[in-house]
Amino acid sequence: MNALAGGGSFVSLPALIAAGVPPVQANASSTVALFPGGLASAWAYRDGLRPVGAVSLRALLATTLCGGFAGALLLLWTSSAAFTFVLPWLLLVASIALAFGRRMGEALRARWHIHARAVLAVQFALGVYGGYFGGAVGIMMIAMWGLLENADLKHLNAPRTLLVSAANVVAVLAFIVANAVRWPETRVMLVGAIIGGYVGARIGRRAPPRIIRALTLLATSCITLAFFVKTYAPLLLHR
Repeated sequence: MNALAGGGSFVSLPALIAAGVPPVQANASSTVALFPGGLASAWAYRDGLRPVGAVSLRALLATTLCGGFAGALLLLWTSSAAFTFVLPWLLLVASIALAFGRRMGEALRARWHIHARAVLAVQFALGVYGGYFGGAVGIMMIAMWGLLENADLKHLNAPRTLLVSAANVVAVLAFIVANAVRWPETRVMLVGAIIGGYVGARIGRRAPPRIIRALTLLATSCITLAFFVKTYAPLLLHR
């Protein structure tokens, strides 16, 4: 999914929870398991790295690293009960971003432009989100960067991939140091993610983009709905 359209955490996180990993540890383990694939993509895009409009890549990178670290700490300080309660809403935000992020970005670009300083403030918030959960954060970044007057939308994939990986790298280090990773399950998923990334890239060259997108959105919508039912149905039935 990550190689084709994004949203890989919609599969890895529920799979870890279904395997008996507590929600906070499952989220941390999912981030670690999917990280090598994102890092490989960032390396592949290295030749296309450049400033985003008037904002330097160094400033964006530093801001994202700080935000990612803050988000990772926030996750580690969140109890499993609280994370279980908020997880369906995080999945819903990511689902909406996957489904409508590009269209929303185009609609906003037609009406508004933002200053470079505002971009750094929003980038920090996206870094926090990336370190805490991160679903569809790359699409959110591109939608926000598009509001800069001088942003070239054709060249945003390279900085997006780098900065998503930047938010993840500090989160991965924080999770490992805090011993929040369940390594037996994570090691298995690491192997699967590497194989899946390669196979997904091969499929992506042949499969129609509309079918890939439709299947991705169907999967993410079903998983989000399942988590809402699992989390909130017992509360409603006991009233």
